[in-house]
Order: sequence, then C-alpha cells, then structure tokens
Amino acid sequence: MATLHTQGARLQDRLQTMAGFGALANGGCNRQALTAEDAAGRDCFINWCQALGGLPRRDSMGNLFVRFTGSQPELLPILLGSHLDTQPTGGRYDGVYGVLAALEVLHSLQDAGHRLRRTVELAVWTNEEGARFAPAMMGSGVFAGVFEQAELYQHSDQQGISLRQALEASGQLGSEPCQPFAFHAALELHIEQGPVLERAGLPIGVVTGVQGMHWYEVIIQGQSVHAGPTPMALRTDPVQALMQLLPELYGRVAEAGEEARLTVGSITTSTHATNTVPPQVRFTLDLRHPQQAVLEALAAWVEDKCTLSLGALQIRIRPLWRSPAVAFDAGCQAAIAQACDQLGLAHRHLVSGAGHDSVYLARLGPTGMIFIPCRDGLSHNEQEYATPEHLQQGADVLLHTLLTLDQ
Repeated sequence: MATLHTQGARLQDRLQTMAGFGALANGGCNRQALTAEDAAGRDCFINWCQALGGLPRRDSMGNLFVRFTGSQPELLPILLGSHLDTQPTGGRYDGVYGVLAALEVLHSLQDAGHRLRRTVELAVWTNEEGARFAPAMMGSGVFAGVFEQAELYQHSDQQGISLRQALEASGQLGSEPCQPFAFHAALELHIEQGPVLERAGLPIGVVTGVQGMHWYEVIIQGQSVHAGPTPMALRTDPVQALMQLLPELYGRVAEAGEEARLTVGSITTSTHATNTVPPQVRFTLDLRHPQQAVLEALAAWVEDKCTLSLGALQIRIRPLWRSPAVAFDAGCQAAIAQACDQLGLAHRHLVSGAGHDSVYLARLGPTGMIFIPCRDGLSHNEQEYATPEHLQQGADVLLHTLLTLDQ
C-alpha cells in the first residue's frame, strides 16, 4: 500500500480549527493544560474521533484515549498521539500536529477501506508542556510510574489552583485509574523544534532518542546595601557573582562538545529598587546531553561549582527535575526508515533536544518518534510554522510505519 496517502487539506483544516481554541493575536495559541480552552479543544477532537467510530475515555490524570478497535482486538494495541496543550505564547503545531496527524492517518485508512489488525489507542497526554503546572509531561509520567499522582494533585498553578481542582473544573478527571497498559508499539509524530532538518533540506527525521535533562534552581545570597555609599570592592553583590559564574558554566559546557546544552531560562533578584544592591539572585539552569554518562559528569561539575561560600556570599543549587537520556526502539526506527523509503522521502537519524511524552512511554514498550522540519527551527513561539507539504509527508510516514508495525 505504498501509494496510500493522507489528505493534507483535511489535516490542515483540523489544525486551523484547533488553533482557534486559545487563539492569539499574532497567530499562536494559549491553550494551557486543563483550561477552558484546552477542554474545548479536546471536545472538538473527541467529536472528530467519534465520527470515525472512536471510543473515548479519560483516566484520573485527564489523559484522553480514543480506541479504534482492530480486526484482531486480542493483539496488543498500537499507541499513537501526543498532546494538545500549549505554552502561554505557543504555536499551532507543537504536540497538536502529532495528535491530529494520527487522526488523519486513521481517517485515511477508513477512506481506503483498510482495517488494521491491531487496535489503535490515540492518546492526548495531559500537561505535556509543564507551562501551567510543573513538572512537564505529567500525564505520561504518572502513566509510566515516574510520578506519584497523589503528589502531583497538590501542585498548583500561579493562581493557586491545584492540579486536582483543575481536572475537576475542566471536566477532564476520568473515572479509570492512570496506569500503564501493554502496547505493541508507540509512535509520536512531531515538529523538530530545531533547525537541523531544515538546514539539511530533509523532510523527515528518524529520532534515535532524547537528550537527558537536568533542571536546577541556583540561589546566590549576598547582602543588601545602598547603591551610593558602598564602594564596589566592599560589596557582597550576588549580581557580580552571577556575572563571574555564568562564563565558567558556559565554558565548561562548551568543552563537552556541540551536543551539550546549557540554558539560563530565568533570572530574578529579590529587590526591584534601582538604588539598592539586591540581597539575592535566583536563576534556573537547564542542562542537557544525549549521552547519560556525559550528562552526569557535567551535572556533578555544575552542582559542585554552584555549592560554595565566598566570605559572606553563598551559592546554593537545588535540583528541580531530572529526565535521563532515552534511546528509542531499533525496530520502530527501522519501520520509520522503511516507510520513508517506500514513499521516496529522504531522511536522517537525529537526537531530539526537547522532551516528549515518548520519553516515558519508552520505559514501557517499543517506542519511536518521527520529526518534520519547522521554519527557522522555531517552537514555543507564535511564529512556529511547518509547510503543508512537510505536514502531509510526516503523516504519510506515520501511516506507513503504522501499516508495517500492524503486521
């Protein structure tokens, strides 16, 4: 069935409709997890699925599954999907594309009169972005046994609304427990969120794995003094310490090679007065590498460097979140590459620099990811964009990968 294709125009229409839920003035979306906008988008998605015979259900983390029963339901199912929640100023494709392209694959198979042997479970995972509730990838994390649901229920957003309250208020609290079920394979289609494929002029990336990640909060404690009377040399200024520390951190990560990543995402001081030396600086660190051993060595160095006292000045580091490096299933990678060959689409293997729900699914069973290019590598940005051609090509690869794994 190498000539079977998805309908790009239908996929585009659904992406356009979903972008209307939480639409922003500059073309992006604010559809954060378990908001009214998120619930409305999910309801729309459920309607599309039910029109094709899908059977929806929610679990106790709000994860949404829609079952499309195969001709041999006793076989282990294939899990497809991603997430529908966005960043506060997010784009139209991150996560959403993986959900709606999977739906388009199933719709196209129905149009062709082809019934799969295996049941497909189409998943929409809760709070993948971590924008409203921390940490990220909550729904898939509880599903995989990485997080404790009872603990996450107590986590609150900036308005003090707990996850449990948001689940109830949005109507997303399901009746069945959030727990893993066995699957034959899991596939997630996604925009790359980086520039590698676009710069290489390639339409498809076969994802080999995901970088390991360590998140930290670093606190530099100094002393608050008046900006005028206190000479520079006599200050215990945490901002000066920050300026000395950051070049050392960036320099050490640069020594680890081009696969290493360090990001300072937030810097805040404990005073907003122009004429006062702040007593404290807080900043976040995002440290990444695809090789777990290298990541651990970098993390050990960073933790040591950010735990010291310099006279009255103290630096302390607090781990926020850790996600180990992940290698995706070789069989899934081979099936994706085979689909590319069948469709005549050039591809390359690459590592994902971003976290995805597939990170946790890979702990449970064979898992694979497919990337398509996004313009200028932009994501978590209202200007996020993927061409109609690439969107359909990715969906076609997902379709033929599914057909291979169904056998």
